[in-house]
Amino acid sequence: MAKTIRDESTASAYWAAVNTFCALEDVHVIADAPVGCYNLTGVAVMDYTDAIPYLENLTPTSLTEREISSSGSSEIVQETIDKLKGSGKQLILISSAESEMIGSDHQNMLAMKYPSVRFFASDSLGQNEWQGRERALAWLFDQFDDDQPAEIEPGTVSIIGPTYGCFNSPADLAELKRLVTGAGGRVAHVYPFESKAADVARLKNSAAVVVMYREFGAALAEKLKRPVLYAPFGIEESDRFIEEIGRLAGTPEQAARFIEEEKRTTLRPLWDLWRGPQSEWFPTIRFGVVASKSYAEGIRRVLADELGMQCLFSHDSATASNNAVREEIKATQPQFLYGRMPDKIYLAELDAKSRFIPAGFPGPIVRRALGTPFMGHSGVIWLVQEIVNALYDTLFNFLPITRRQQAAAPAKPLKWTPEANAILDGIVKKAPFISQISFGRELKRKAENLAASRGADTVTPDILQQLG
Repeated sequence: MAKTIRDESTASAYWAAVNTFCALEDVHVIADAPVGCYNLTGVAVMDYTDAIPYLENLTPTSLTEREISSSGSSEIVQETIDKLKGSGKQLILISSAESEMIGSDHQNMLAMKYPSVRFFASDSLGQNEWQGRERALAWLFDQFDDDQPAEIEPGTVSIIGPTYGCFNSPADLAELKRLVTGAGGRVAHVYPFESKAADVARLKNSAAVVVMYREFGAALAEKLKRPVLYAPFGIEESDRFIEEIGRLAGTPEQAARFIEEEKRTTLRPLWDLWRGPQSEWFPTIRFGVVASKSYAEGIRRVLADELGMQCLFSHDSATASNNAVREEIKATQPQFLYGRMPDKIYLAELDAKSRFIPAGFPGPIVRRALGTPFMGHSGVIWLVQEIVNALYDTLFNFLPITRRQQAAAPAKPLKWTPEANAILDGIVKKAPFISQISFGRELKRKAENLAASRGADTVTPDILQQLG
């Protein structure tokens, strides 16, 4: 029996190529794609967000039924190139799923007629966005490397990874830059953000390379043959990151001073929260994560390993089964769920009491401000701050507020069978710890009202089953 995929978790390698190449300011991308196939990225609503700007350096060939069914796309590709070849930018032609299905490989045609135009076969049908970004970044080095030996620039650090369509890139990139600079390093390149295709050859001159995401970027870093670090999550990882940057940049003393200063400034709110009464809640908090690999692993390390909260599950959204994710949410009922729009939908379908916090795409979320980092020391504070605020918000439900539409309690107290009481206790135990009292009180009221409306004087298991 064929496997049913409930929701698609990642975009294809075609979108990965667009999101990678269009980030380079000296590149213009020609998408060998049908009419409308480019619109999601072209008008900045990829994944229904404005996480990326309007892409002025993207032009489609606008394949029609004629090209797809009979003539092929070679002619329309040449017409598009002729319109753009005077733009002064490096032209890169990329394939789409549709052009790949009709076998449109333009490598030979370009070599003969347009040798300056590069062709990237996106493998849209075979690879997801993370695999596509990995291959696209490595391909850029193969195409634009100057084949000269590296000339190391002491103290320089290049950051590889941030491309359009990556969740929370602006804030996390700003934090990475802050840590590198604080340790005594100098950020030479942010690739492909803030860079050009011509810059890829100069990446190998950096004293060190930071790969921002564990999902992609490692292949390019390996080609550069420079010391490689990964973007850190949590206090311990960030401290070691700063120390290593200081060592590679030749500024170990500055790195050590920076860590001490971080404890007095950036990390100060954590100590204040830990000394307050809210820290007693931390061991009772149960959370789950469904996000790209970097965030799934990073959030778990911060909240569970460093702060002692209970991680019920942590899944890489690129490989997780969404059917299994939905069932796990139903079974565990985490107090906090870091996830994507599919996970928020599952919570709504299950009427779960979890607090949803966006942690990945797809999802209608805007993360263009710099004040919402997940990475580094600042990320620790933001994660804890949001949890504590949500806990206080949960406590608001304990206030004795009279609601106009609230149904009146039954005129006389109702009895409960032992079986019904046992079911109620089991349901309440699955609710987030801090809200179990209010949740149990509300569920009990609903059950008694339903029983009273049917003229019963006892709540039985069937009443609870009808409440769902």
